[in-house]
Amino acid sequence: MRHSIVSFLLLILIGGAWAYAEYTFFSPKGCFAVEVSLENSSYLRLPIHRNAITSLEVVGDYAIGGTSADAGLSPFLFAVSLSRRQLELVLDLAAVIPGQRAIRSGFGRASGGVLYAGTMPDRSGDDGHLIDVRIEGKAIEATDLGVPLAGEGIFALAADNRLPVLYGISYPSGKFFTYDLRNRRARVFEQTAPNKKTLAFLHGYALQPEDYLSRRLAVDRKGRVFGSMPVSRLFRFDPAAQAVEVLPDPIPEVWGRRPLGQVDAWASGPDGLLYGGNAGDGQLFKLDPDSGKITNLGKPVMMPRLKGLAFGANGKLYGVGGAAPGYAHLFTYDARLDGFIDLGNPRFTMVGPGIEQGIWWRGFQIGTLAATEDGRFIVLGEEEALSQLMVFPIDPK
Repeated sequence: MRHSIVSFLLLILIGGAWAYAEYTFFSPKGCFAVEVSLENSSYLRLPIHRNAITSLEVVGDYAIGGTSADAGLSPFLFAVSLSRRQLELVLDLAAVIPGQRAIRSGFGRASGGVLYAGTMPDRSGDDGHLIDVRIEGKAIEATDLGVPLAGEGIFALAADNRLPVLYGISYPSGKFFTYDLRNRRARVFEQTAPNKKTLAFLHGYALQPEDYLSRRLAVDRKGRVFGSMPVSRLFRFDPAAQAVEVLPDPIPEVWGRRPLGQVDAWASGPDGLLYGGNAGDGQLFKLDPDSGKITNLGKPVMMPRLKGLAFGANGKLYGVGGAAPGYAHLFTYDARLDGFIDLGNPRFTMVGPGIEQGIWWRGFQIGTLAATEDGRFIVLGEEEALSQLMVFPIDPK
C-alpha cells in the first residue's frame, strides 16, 4: 500500500512537470504579433493557403518574407514595418514569374539591403528561378535573374556580400551550384547529390528530397559555403579552389536515425564558429569551419526540427524547435552561463483593425526565425494556413 501511494505521488509529480513544460507560454514584455494573413479581408493581407512564411530576413525596419503556397497557387513576397507593426508591402510572385509555388530557400543577403532567393516550381520538372528582392520606395520588387538548373527547383540559397556570386542547392537532385551574377552563368557540382545506391537507401525509409537535402546554407568569415548532404554529412565549398569537400565528422544523430540527418538552420556566431540544427533529431551542434570539427551540443527541446537560429544583442543564441504533430518551442543557448533554456510556446499580443482590444496569438508551427541587424529583436514567421509574424525584444544586457 505504501509503495502504491509513493508511486501514485510520483506519477502526479511527473505528470505535473510534463504538463507545465508542455503548456508553458513565452510572453516577454514588449512582444507583439503582426497580422499578415486573413481570409476574405478588406485590409492588406495575404490569402489563405498562400502565406506559409518559409523565408525571412530583416532589412532596416522591414521584416521581409517569402511564402509557400498550396499546389496550383502562387507565393508572395511581403514586408512588415516593425516600428509601425503592420503589413505594408505585398507582391504576388505570379506577376513576375508565373508557375512558381514556393520561396523556401531562405534569403541570401548582399550589400545595400538587396536580398536574393530561389523559387520552387508548381509542377515537377519545371524550372525554379533566382530572384533579386528589394524595397524601392513604397513597393517591394522582384527581378527574375534566370534559371540556374533546367528542370530543377531551388531548395536552399546563400550569398556572400563580398562577391557577386550566389550559392544554392537544387531540388530534387541535391546538386550544389554557384551562380555568377555578372554573366548569369551557373556552375554545378554533383558531389552533394546522392548516387543511386544512396537514393535506394533513402527511399527504403520512404524519404523524399525535402527530408534529406540541406534546408539552409551558411557562409563563414572566409567566404566558404557549408551545407548538408545525404547521408548525414556536411560539405564545405571553397570558392578560391572551386572545390567541394565532404567533412569527416557526421551530423550528430540519435542511434538508428542517421537517414534523417539534415541541416535545418544555421547561425554564424560572434566567435567565428557556425551553429547548426539537425532536422531529424532536433540537435544543436557547432562547427569549426577551419578544422571541420563538429561538437554535439544536445537537444534543446524534446522534439525534432530546428527551423530557425539567430544570435541576439545579448550574445545568446535563439532558436525554434518542434514541428507537427507537436508545436514550436523557443529556446536559448549560452555556453558561458546557463546552456539551454526552453522558453516554451510563444504567445504574443496581436492588435490590428477589428482587434483593437488585442488578442493572444500562439505560434504553433514556426518555420522561420531572423534577428534584426542590431540583434535587438527576434522575428518569427509561421507556416500555417493563416500565418502571422511574431516579434519579441532582446535586452542587450
